[in-house]
Amino acid sequence: MRSAVIVLLCGLACACARQPVVDPPPPMPSKLSAGLPADFSGYWQRNYTRDEDINGALEAAYRKLERSLPQGGPPGAPAGPSPRDFNSLVALARLAEKITRPDEIAIAQTEHEITVQRKDDYTMLCSFYDDAAKATVNPYGQEVCGWDGKDLINQLTLPGGLQITNRFTVSADRKELRVFTIVASSTSRVPFTISRFYKRYDRLPPDFHCIETLSMKRVCGIGPLQQ
Repeated sequence: MRSAVIVLLCGLACACARQPVVDPPPPMPSKLSAGLPADFSGYWQRNYTRDEDINGALEAAYRKLERSLPQGGPPGAPAGPSPRDFNSLVALARLAEKITRPDEIAIAQTEHEITVQRKDDYTMLCSFYDDAAKATVNPYGQEVCGWDGKDLINQLTLPGGLQITNRFTVSADRKELRVFTIVASSTSRVPFTISRFYKRYDRLPPDFHCIETLSMKRVCGIGPLQQ
């Protein structure tokens, strides 16, 4: 999984370098501030019942692509997006599907740092020092974080015009987390966006085991258990 994401990231970055710029990726939100106005720490598990469907998101992006095309083209010109435009959008959707696939994430948060660990994928790192967000460099490119109100924004920029933005929103009771992912490229007229939902769960301590007994009751404890 991790190697597949790396290959796809590198492939899209190379494609960006070969293609002319069509539309620049969206910038970071204008309202950014330091400090930690929300608490995202904990263990989070995907809530598939609320997740946005990848095919539905692709259909919405395609309609947006159609609206972005110039109107009133020359007579005889093919209607609708070109194969290149469509393929560029599908490539973004494939990447978004892979990077939003982890079903569990672990978020650690301190006064100056937030880390988002995702199974089989790169760890997001947000650093805040001297009342400002600090950019970091990882094997993929440059990563920077900031706040838009109580939403945490993480943005990864790769060479060649590929940009991945994640917006984290936590519910008031801190039981639900929404991650809104935007993947943009200089080869695509429109970005691809998708939402994933997570619910908080309590992680079992090490060597904590559970079994179903003959009485159909769940029994848990430390170390091996016998039925």
